[in-house]
Amino acid sequence: MENVLLIVLLLLALALIGVVLLQRSEGGGLGMGGGGGGAMSERSAATAMTKLTWIFGIAFMAVSLSLTIISARNAEGTSVMDRIGGAAAPAAAQGDGEIDTDALLPPPTAEEDAPLVPRAD
Repeated sequence: MENVLLIVLLLLALALIGVVLLQRSEGGGLGMGGGGGGAMSERSAATAMTKLTWIFGIAFMAVSLSLTIISARNAEGTSVMDRIGGAAAPAAAQGDGEIDTDALLPPPTAEEDAPLVPRAD
């Protein structure tokens, strides 16, 4: 179900981008372009592109919200560290509060070839 909603979300995002880019510029964006021409007094008619933008925007938000609810329901009671497993799992599996230090690397000793630290001259 999540995969289907993710694909629908992707298609809605692409459609929303396309519809917004196809719309006619109002001329007032970023302080560029001609005068308002009564933009404050006249109510512009809602074109089909504007209605389509609203429909795609509302659908995008609804699908995003439903994906959030589904993923929160699926992740209930689990941790990311529980899913990873790997190196952190043996230390967490002990359960006595102690860290398993056998798997950790010891610090380098003085006689080993330690990496040189750059000097600030």
